[in-house]
Amino acid sequence: MASSDAVADAPGTPVRLAGVLGTAPAMQQVFRTVLSVAPCKTTVLITGESGTGKELIARALHEHGPRASRPLVAINCAAIPETLLESELFGHERGAFTDAHQRKPGQFELAHGGTLFLDEVGELTPATQAKLLRVLEREEFLRVGGSQPISVDVRIVAATNRDLESLVHAGTFRADLYYRLNVVRIDLPPLRDRPEDVIPLLEHFFALKTRTLQVAPKRLTAAALAALERYHWPGNVRELENLVERLLVLVDGEVVGVEDLPEHVQRGEPPARSARELVLSGRRTLQQAVDEFEREIIEAALERTQWNQTRAAAVLGTTRRILRYRMHQLGIEGPDADGD
Repeated sequence: MASSDAVADAPGTPVRLAGVLGTAPAMQQVFRTVLSVAPCKTTVLITGESGTGKELIARALHEHGPRASRPLVAINCAAIPETLLESELFGHERGAFTDAHQRKPGQFELAHGGTLFLDEVGELTPATQAKLLRVLEREEFLRVGGSQPISVDVRIVAATNRDLESLVHAGTFRADLYYRLNVVRIDLPPLRDRPEDVIPLLEHFFALKTRTLQVAPKRLTAAALAALERYHWPGNVRELENLVERLLVLVDGEVVGVEDLPEHVQRGEPPARSARELVLSGRRTLQQAVDEFEREIIEAALERTQWNQTRAAAVLGTTRRILRYRMHQLGIEGPDADGD
């Protein structure tokens, strides 16, 4: 991310935050919150789906505050095995455990004077949650195997794609830690809720990836742009960035047409493997997901049998009567009303 200052001119003028794009009202509110809280040491909790840019917002909070010249240390709590996480965060003394041949500083010590970004904080174990709470309350900690408290001056920014309130109610996340982390909360909207940002993001990533990959620039046809605007982006900005890189690398010529896009993007629907995420995120009901899956399977069987309903029913392991009933319920109409 660039370290240039954010811009917030006259009232009504869009706020621009270094390294982050967004003109949608929800993103503008995020930018205003970042600028308001960045100068303080206040703990911030960033929530949002995977790929929405939580680490970018954490970096903006750090770089637009007085700690910008000090370290920003990021750690993914879900990527480190439980047995190693405590040592990674707080460090260890020599001989604290097997293979601890020398003293090692933890991420808190490395972030002293700066910011520690705890990504996927909802994955912390109860024991590590207790130790993190101690640091937030007392600004000190013990290395693994140590006996002398170590004072530390660190600003905590945490992020999660999970519902921490539900985890608190389920007893898997400490309520006192949740309230310590949730002093200021920034909710990042999914890309599907900010469609006006899709085209600017595409332009940004095409320009960026063209330079970093050292490939020839490409342009999108109007049909391709329309398909990308219709798409729901279950992987959010990260999915869009990865798609741009794929198109730059795989598409021959200077023009990207709709036929060059993945099939699920052309259809304007997420890939089938995202059905679970759609239901759990509330974007589909369970019945809608089941109907969509059943419709796809029935149509595939009918196409394989040239829309012969008797043969399609045999392929599906059901009867023609039941097949016709489900076709009627799902609104599937074949080229032949009788089907035989």
